[in-house]
Amino acid sequence: MLELRSILIKNAEIRSKTGSKMSKTYYLFAENIQTDSPQSLFDPVFWQAQQAILGSAKGRGITYFLNTKDRWGVNCALRHYYRGGLFGKLVKDHFLFSGINQCRSIKEFNLLQQLKQKNLPVPKPIAARVIRSGCYYQADILIELIENGQDLVAILQKHPLEHDVWRNIGKLIRQLHDQQVFHSDLNAHNILLQSLENQKDKLWLLDFDKCDFQSGDNWKQENLQRLQRSFQKEVKRYHIHFNENNWQQLLNGYKE
Repeated sequence: MLELRSILIKNAEIRSKTGSKMSKTYYLFAENIQTDSPQSLFDPVFWQAQQAILGSAKGRGITYFLNTKDRWGVNCALRHYYRGGLFGKLVKDHFLFSGINQCRSIKEFNLLQQLKQKNLPVPKPIAARVIRSGCYYQADILIELIENGQDLVAILQKHPLEHDVWRNIGKLIRQLHDQQVFHSDLNAHNILLQSLENQKDKLWLLDFDKCDFQSGDNWKQENLQRLQRSFQKEVKRYHIHFNENNWQQLLNGYKE
């Protein structure tokens, strides 16, 4: 079982290949993660050499699914951070550095750690890396891989969900909102339903990049509406099993 306290950021300075410019690499690990070669943990070539790549998924980049259960007790997903939108076509994976605690991988690691401590169903953070070069940085993260799970879009393309599942989705979002967590990309792809042997299926929330705690309540209704628009969008794209009654069941769960 992974401990949730994190090791303080490890720091290593390396000389850049471009002249005399110095770059600095920061690492953040869950407490029980030990390695003499931290950079290798974020290198797909290393995992390929270990025959430890279970699979991959393609989004803005490739997320690798890694066989790490013997090492750390859970399998992992390795993700590099990329920019989206039009600007991302020009600047693929470099971000403005404004302090180590503001870097995307560090923020996501720390937020996941806090949410685990609050018993929210989110993946365990395993390790994070930041490579700083001058005013910019690149970032990577290793998180727990939720196995035997499918996102709601994949499931709803095949069959509808029971009313109690929709209510439980609403309860899950309410649980998140009660902790004042703003999920900036709350959509049907980022809610996962995991099949468990001899147990009730479990819901998980994924992808906490650019998410944070937010005070007040005014944003919560818009956050719900964002999720509703996501389902409506997937009806048009993939003809998923979703209707207004399903949404009402979700809202009923949210209000319970």
